[in-house]
Amino acid sequence: MSRHEAGLPVGPEGVDAPVFAEPWQAEAFAIVVALHERGLFTWAEWAERLSAEVKKPGAAADGSDYYERWLAALERLMAEKGFAGRDEVDAVAAAWERAAHATPHGQPILLENDPKKHSGL
Repeated sequence: MSRHEAGLPVGPEGVDAPVFAEPWQAEAFAIVVALHERGLFTWAEWAERLSAEVKKPGAAADGSDYYERWLAALERLMAEKGFAGRDEVDAVAAAWERAAHATPHGQPILLENDPKKHSGL
């Protein structure tokens, strides 16, 4: 099955440009594909949530916030399915942020670097 037949994004024919502007966008894309492949949601469910996010007031008309909307749709779908609620997502995001600040420059950011994890807070 081609990427187009699967409903996955494809770049314009003949254009050899990256599909993702930032590595995190590729990772977010891969997470959605992996969760779909594991049967956590149908592609129709995903498309419905993403479409709703892209159409929300405040969305960039030029699509520059597409992957921010992609993440919002994923968070919403995970909450609706009962896999991860907003509080859980926010807690993990905060832990990653703390880990990033605690990680020396040039080193990989690991969740284990979260200072709160070691302080018992």
